[in-house]
Amino acid sequence: VEMEQENMTVNKALSPGAAAYGCSACHGDETWSYSHPIRGRAKSRSLSASPALGSTREFRRTRSLHGPCPVTTFGPKACVLQNPQTIMHIQDPASQRLTWNKAPKSVLVIKKMRDASLLQPFKELCTYLMEENNMIVYVEKKVLEDPAIASDESFGAVKKKFCTFREDYDDISNRIDFIICLGGDGTLLYASSLFQGSVPPVMAFHLGSLGFLTPFSFENFQSQVTQVIEGNAAVVLRSRLKVRVVKELREKKTAVHNGLGENGSRPVGLDMDVEKQAMQYQVLNEVVIDRGPSSYLSNVDVYLDGHLITTVQGDGVIVSTPTGSTAYAAAAGASMIHPNVPAIMITPICPHSLSFRPIVVPAGVELKIMLSPEARNTAWVSFDGRKRQEIRHGDSISITTSCYPLPSICVRDPVSDWFESLAQCLHWNVRKKQAHFEEEEEEEEEEG
Repeated sequence: VEMEQENMTVNKALSPGAAAYGCSACHGDETWSYSHPIRGRAKSRSLSASPALGSTREFRRTRSLHGPCPVTTFGPKACVLQNPQTIMHIQDPASQRLTWNKAPKSVLVIKKMRDASLLQPFKELCTYLMEENNMIVYVEKKVLEDPAIASDESFGAVKKKFCTFREDYDDISNRIDFIICLGGDGTLLYASSLFQGSVPPVMAFHLGSLGFLTPFSFENFQSQVTQVIEGNAAVVLRSRLKVRVVKELREKKTAVHNGLGENGSRPVGLDMDVEKQAMQYQVLNEVVIDRGPSSYLSNVDVYLDGHLITTVQGDGVIVSTPTGSTAYAAAAGASMIHPNVPAIMITPICPHSLSFRPIVVPAGVELKIMLSPEARNTAWVSFDGRKRQEIRHGDSISITTSCYPLPSICVRDPVSDWFESLAQCLHWNVRKKQAHFEEEEEEEEEEG
């Protein structure tokens, strides 16, 4: 009887035309409501969200340990092909394939800078895209300012058709259907930095020094590009980190007496406590907090979902994605994790403790890193090796998994490509084979 009374109370409080939810990891806390009467136990779409009966219409849910459900639309026209054989609406990551809602018409070509060997592949690719596929090609303005391209008269007709942009000035996020990278892993990281929201599919050609994230060979680029345009390609969703940096503003302020300025007026926009500035970044590889030029140990506190878990005393700490686990984190002694694994890695850099080992935490947690009150010096932070800045007392760095992954197009499939990169680029477990026993030695041992 008590349950029936509670159900009646809940049904009165909830309207039948309830709205859908939004992702808490990217757009604030999720709010939930119901379109059907609740019978017995309250239902929830999240394993970690179970509202109390008789509560208000909207409520905050706790963060799922599995992280936010990744957005599966990439740019204006690309998305993941839905597999009808999914179980419980969970798709096998190894079966993810690229498809197009509409035929792609625009492509962003990113070329490694200051590398003369890439000029000819760049020209061949752009000519093929424009003349054979009638596509709109975007390039960064400084690429065309290269003397070797500017002085090439045979390339002049194609060069006039380019659409150009400048980083940090022009927003091209809604104009690009897919991306082609020519160079090393740095070109893929740069492509990620250009898109702070949904990222178009990325096709990366190995023309750099390492090429762990660039699986395609440029030799038969025509057939490979045509295959992608037709939508027949496997794709791996490389999770990114959503990083929020909050800093206390420390500019010299005008003198204030009893809340009033020199002319007796109240200063506009002045917080009488502390003014703060927030910046947000999407990171594909890692966030690195280090001691910078100081000779002292870095001393930073690491919080997980609001709880202090440890204080890092050493050269610094790396917070990385599974994609970043084969980069700086691997050099610092961390394990290598496949990109399909939903996780965040915490790896100390030269810790002043023999027991401080790298750890892996669920993708859905929120990390917060701040200078320890006992820290003797400031720290420095960088995001995929860029935007390096100083962190002082009172500043904070919040890190969680973004719901905007980077869709990287595969040559074969996510598993085969990853192990191929481990073998070819990092020479994983390369060792001279142990010699087997000769037959005579084996017989002697058996007789003995």
